Amino acid sequence: MPFSAKRHLLPISTAIALSLMLSACGSSGLSLVTNRTQGYEISQDALAQIRVGQSQALVVTVLGSPQTTNSFGQETAYYYIQTKVQRTAFGMEMIQDRTVLAVYFDKNKKVSDKAVYGAKDGKVFAIESRKTASFGIDRSFLESLLASI
Repeated sequence: MPFSAKRHLLPISTAIALSLMLSACGSSGLSLVTNRTQGYEISQDALAQIRVGQSQALVVTVLGSPQTTNSFGQETAYYYIQTKVQRTAFGMEMIQDRTVLAVYFDKNKKVSDKAVYGAKDGKVFAIESRKTASFGIDRSFLESLLASI
C-alpha cells in the first residue's frame, strides 16, 4: 500500500474504532440523568401486612425501624418516607415524588390506623429568608480589614 493511502485510512479507522468504543459503553455508562429512591421503599406487600390491632413490635418486624416518630399524648405515629429523586451527571438533584407511610398506634401500642400521603396531601409554605440583625455594622471581610487600619 502506498504511503498516501495509509495516511487516508488512519483517520477513518480511528473514527470507526472510537464509535465502536462509545457504542459499547451503552446508555447506562453515558447517562446524564439517573433515577433512584431515597429512604424507605414502600412495597404494597409490606403495606398489606399492616392491619389494625397489630402490635408495634410486629410493625417494626415487617417494615423495619421508622425514619421518624411522633408522640401526641398517649398516641404514637411511625413515619416511613420514600423519595424518588432524579440526579443529573452534574450533581443537581430534583425530587420527582415523595410518599409518606404513617402508622398510628393507640395508648396500648396497637395499630389504630395507617395512611399513605403523597405530594398532593401536603402544603407548600414559604421559608422566611430574612436574617436577624446583629449588634454593630455588618461588614464584609475587606471592609473590616480596611477599617482596622
